[in-house]
Amino acid sequence: MTAISPAVMDIVSRPPIVFVQGKGAWLTDSQGHTYLDFIQGWAVNTLGHSPRPILDALASQAERLINCSPAFYNDRMIRLSEVLAHHSGLHQVFLANSGAEANEGAIKLARKWGAKHRGGTFEIVTMDHGFHGRTLATMSASGKPQWEALFEPKVSGFVKVPLNDIEAVAAAMTDRTAAVMLEAIQGEAGVFGATDGYLRDLRALTRDRGVLLILDEIQTGIGRTGRMFGFQHAGVTPDIMTLAKGLGGGVPLAALVAQQDACCFDYGDQGGTFCGNPLMAAVGCAVLEQVSEPGFLDRVVRAGRVLTDRLLTLSAKHGCGEVRGRGLLLALDLGRPVAAKVAASALERGLLVNAPRPDSLRFMPALNVTGAEIDRMAEILDSALATGI
Repeated sequence: MTAISPAVMDIVSRPPIVFVQGKGAWLTDSQGHTYLDFIQGWAVNTLGHSPRPILDALASQAERLINCSPAFYNDRMIRLSEVLAHHSGLHQVFLANSGAEANEGAIKLARKWGAKHRGGTFEIVTMDHGFHGRTLATMSASGKPQWEALFEPKVSGFVKVPLNDIEAVAAAMTDRTAAVMLEAIQGEAGVFGATDGYLRDLRALTRDRGVLLILDEIQTGIGRTGRMFGFQHAGVTPDIMTLAKGLGGGVPLAALVAQQDACCFDYGDQGGTFCGNPLMAAVGCAVLEQVSEPGFLDRVVRAGRVLTDRLLTLSAKHGCGEVRGRGLLLALDLGRPVAAKVAASALERGLLVNAPRPDSLRFMPALNVTGAEIDRMAEILDSALATGI
């Protein structure tokens, strides 16, 4: 597609639409057209576009303190860290700006832990088709086949195994292994989840072998699956967890969260100019306050069931495949490589959905999406499927 502005670096094929306003589940472009958004910044806008709690948090905090050096405490940094520790059962938090930065920090922490407590181990077992970010280290940790030849030489020390294969993990672990790292649900791969049984077996295996378990909850954390964190469905607790996307509800905010025994950075090992920024941390506090409200996560579960039901109905009508995922992170298998065509057809009709792979659509609405909005999505998608398949 032709770029609308030559000043914007051309890194992705963007449609010729310029969004200028958003409210709740809806976006408005510069021509006044409205779109029902079931992408929400890739599972970022926990409460939808421009929600009042975030607007109030930004305005209130901006009048008090926007930024100070991360070499000093600020009250919002402390508050958000304490809330995350409380909800996760972990102990210490490093606030960052993006999921890739949080995952980079998790890799560094695991390697530092291996150096200090496991005789210099550094390897991390990760999953085929996993996605952990776009820094050199996180791309190296990821299992996207199309990245194998990019930006060589990459960071070494990552061993890939299939998801949900505990025997493969056990076989890949050696005296060089410091950790096992995976997503609770592989969102970018097309919404393929680690099963609860696999996570329990993995937790037992890593404890038995004396290595760390790192869970990337960038896309699944902060209520997306109907629990505060995806790992809670399996009843396990990782040694290290990473968060981003939904934590900021639309602003750049991420977190590296870890058990006390895994926290071993020395002064100067980790940092960042805007890490723990009070303006962003205030938004994170506001998001968590809303998601923690009684009944909020129950509503996410109910909305997920409604969305699943609507997708299954469309699948049966149009001869598609399974519905994958949990809560409000779902995918519809179209059964044929037409996802990009269907997504484009939906966009023409005023619906934003994502095609993470040629045969699948991904749905990531705001966690407060209404039944009426789900029904409207299904109506538009029905028409798009009739055209695109």
